[in-house]
Parts: sequence; structure tokens; C-alpha cells
Amino acid sequence: MTNDQPHLQRAIALARANVAQGGRPFGAVLTRNGEVLVEAVNEIHLTQDPTAHAELLAIRAASRQLGARLDGCVIYASGQPCPMCLSAMYLCGVERVVFAASNEMAEPFGLSTAAISQQVGLPIGAQRLPIQHLPDSAMTALYHQWKTLHDPE
Repeated sequence: MTNDQPHLQRAIALARANVAQGGRPFGAVLTRNGEVLVEAVNEIHLTQDPTAHAELLAIRAASRQLGARLDGCVIYASGQPCPMCLSAMYLCGVERVVFAASNEMAEPFGLSTAAISQQVGLPIGAQRLPIQHLPDSAMTALYHQWKTLHDPE
């Protein structure tokens, strides 16, 4: 049985330190086979980059070490990962996610991403953000070109 508490407590400690330095209460620890590969904190306050979430920064750093696939990795996060971070976890093959604070816990503090999760779960035409699909046949040829270059012979 996996003991997640030490890694989760480290993510919380990172979040605590980030708050003390003027940042948001989010920290992440990325592990593989129980070994810490990367630690990160939310850096929006430093970079003004709205995608500088702790989980995404951990994924980016780990990918520089291991490549684009993070199979077998676990992410420990102080807060419930947002849809953007979850999407990145799916894309890179993270095996498991463990988090401390739920969106419900974060809501009174303005830190919940539940509304975003709800929006991205809707069909494109029902989302609040106007999203327009303009099909272009050139993309089919481009996809074929890519597949030809990346398919094993």
C-alpha cells in the first residue's frame, strides 16, 4: 500500500512557503517509483503567466528530464487540480493524482475552479466562451503529412 502522506505534506509545505512569499497556496510534488523528481509552486504572482500553476510547472520540469511521457508518475498537489492541469496530466500519462484541498474547500476563498470544470464539460456551443469551428480541408492534408512522418514503417 502506498503512503501518500509524506509527499502530500510536502506539497502543502511548498504551498505554505509560497503564500509567505506573496504567492498562491498551491504546491506540487511529482514522483516516480516513490522518488521525488520535481517540486513546484504556483508562480502566477512572479510571471503574470496565468498558466504557471504548480502542477503544470512540475510537468514541464519533469518532461525536460524524462520526455513528453510521464507514465508511472504521481502528482501530489495542495489543491484540486484545475481542468487545464488535469488535461496536461492526461496528455502526458501521469498515473495518479493526490490532492489535499477540494474545490468545495477552496470556494469561500475564491480559489475554486469548479465553474471552469463545469464550463469545459459542456458542448462547445453551450459554453460561455464563444468558440467557433471554421473547418479547413488543408488540415486533413497536414494531418496526413504528420502521420506519414511519424508512423513506423
